[in-house]
Amino acid sequence: MNPAPFVEQVLKERARALARQPGSAATRDMLELLEFRLADERYAVETRYVREVHPLRDLTPLPGTPAFVRGIVNLRGRIVPVFDLKKFFSLPEQGLTDLHRIIVVRGRDLELGLLADVVVSVRLIAADKLTPALPTLSAIGAEYLKGVSDERLVVLDLERILADPRLVVDDEVES
Repeated sequence: MNPAPFVEQVLKERARALARQPGSAATRDMLELLEFRLADERYAVETRYVREVHPLRDLTPLPGTPAFVRGIVNLRGRIVPVFDLKKFFSLPEQGLTDLHRIIVVRGRDLELGLLADVVVSVRLIAADKLTPALPTLSAIGAEYLKGVSDERLVVLDLERILADPRLVVDDEVES
């Protein structure tokens, strides 16, 4: 798959955001989001955490890790753990395909890949347009959500997800 259209779309969205007057109401409370699909639902994370997006290739499983740790990948010499949000949040699974993407995110001194079924687009949403998520609206706990848009786009709170102690696997293997 050619990443050029995706990169071009991201650059156009950023150019539009930068073209607005600084401090204006139009830019002050806007969230730039990377939209993706998980289990036939639409989710998004803030692009300020996103470093890059890669096709899922050469995933190496890690024995002895929680089920949501799908494995590791080598991205240009960096070893990046890959986390499956569907398993982390107990969402329905449909198996891995060639369409899956790894969204590499960084925050709280962690760099990791989030497994997405499909990456859709980058978009801007006004922060005040998000409504608090109800526990019945999503299988994901409300503590991990920033809110839900009018179009039912579930915006994840990546800061809280990255702060979850389950993400740090710190077990020692005895020899």
